[in-house]
Amino acid sequence: MIDHTKGKLVSAVFITFSGNCRKALTFYQTYFGGTLQFETFEKELQGYTEMPVVSGSLISDNIIIHGSDLLHNEGRTLGNYMSIFLHCKNIYDRKELIEKLASNTKDRFIKHDDEQKLVEVTDAFDVRWVLGI
Repeated sequence: MIDHTKGKLVSAVFITFSGNCRKALTFYQTYFGGTLQFETFEKELQGYTEMPVVSGSLISDNIIIHGSDLLHNEGRTLGNYMSIFLHCKNIYDRKELIEKLASNTKDRFIKHDDEQKLVEVTDAFDVRWVLGI
């Protein structure tokens, strides 16, 4: 991810929250400072008491945290709610990184569209990576 305030390339973490993304990122802002941004659904969704956050970001000098209230198909379980977010320079760099991260997994041939903004890869150590362009 490019930190636009300093013009440098930095990595970030992506956390899947279970309906409390806004509350969590606001809490983290009290400690880290920085700027919050949220994109929410236009209407209420069943099972959510508040408008779910599709994408939220806390960008500070110390850390960048991206998050969402939307869960993976298997739900939120220990180990799958946090991912490492990495902004790739272009689709070729991302494709190379996908091949390296998935090289020792059963999903060695991850199908994705080059136009996708985000691609998720789980490596041999069960670490989830969200790769953006």
